[in-house]
Amino acid sequence: MDSLSQICLGAGVATLVMGNKVPVKHAVLWGAVAGTLPDLDVLFDAGDAIANMVSHRANSHALFYLALFSPLLAWLISALHRQTTLFFQWWLAIGLVLITHPLLDVMTIYGTRLGLPFTDTPFGIGSIFIIDPLYTLPLLFALIIALARPTWSIGAAASGLGLSSVYLIWSVSAQQSITSVVEAELPVPTAEAVLVTPTPFNTILWRVLIMTEQGYYEGFYSVLNRSAAIEYQFFPQSARLKQQYAEHPDIARIAAFSHGFYSLAPQDDKLVLTDLRMGLRQNYAFNFLVTPDATAPAKALPRAYDMGTTVRWIQRQLDASE
Repeated sequence: MDSLSQICLGAGVATLVMGNKVPVKHAVLWGAVAGTLPDLDVLFDAGDAIANMVSHRANSHALFYLALFSPLLAWLISALHRQTTLFFQWWLAIGLVLITHPLLDVMTIYGTRLGLPFTDTPFGIGSIFIIDPLYTLPLLFALIIALARPTWSIGAAASGLGLSSVYLIWSVSAQQSITSVVEAELPVPTAEAVLVTPTPFNTILWRVLIMTEQGYYEGFYSVLNRSAAIEYQFFPQSARLKQQYAEHPDIARIAAFSHGFYSLAPQDDKLVLTDLRMGLRQNYAFNFLVTPDATAPAKALPRAYDMGTTVRWIQRQLDASE
């Protein structure tokens, strides 16, 4: 999720756990700091564009490593504030803040390797977009109330966390329901994989991606108009090209990280490699230029992502579904 959501989640968790044992501003501050720490991995260069992508949400998001780090951070906080008697409560608070960070990230589609060092699998449920105001606002309002009215802090934090959690449950429920509809009415007899994810900033309009050997289908489904048939657009792909470069290190890495939801296309003497999970209508967030012989590092292609255009497009789709 975005940084603001993680800050609000961390601050809310710390406020609830610490209760009235410490000043609310201390709980909010350290909860926000701990909620931000796992994402600092973006500051380190892994070598090339693809390595940077797949190394994000890796070791710094692994539950095992975060569990090991949490008592150290809790000790530093308790020592700084001369609250050594509250070490175990700070440990619980910081431990929960650090662990809920990757668990929230897992709800997005990006891919979080929270099982390291035991498994390298990137997990991503994909039931919520990386930025969703309906998730973040309850947490943000709760923190504002807690800071303004410290005596209400526990109730405010509990309410904010409760509302945001209910929204996550709704997103998973909606995703599962839509996936069942999609799988019952596939546009082709067979499909290699099906992905259902929300479009930006909402859980009303959902994007459907269906991978086949010949290419992939993209369509959209609105929970406001469940009776409408999904209109798909088909994008052909070369199965031969994918087979030819299946062992290419960059392509194999994206294929594994995206769970097979990727495309490959020739461009002059190079290949364009795309993660299809994030973006809309051929306007994807992660496109890479790779050399067929893997002699040069992969380069990220400039993003053409236009947030204003995306928002207007989503609004048109929602208006049409009413």
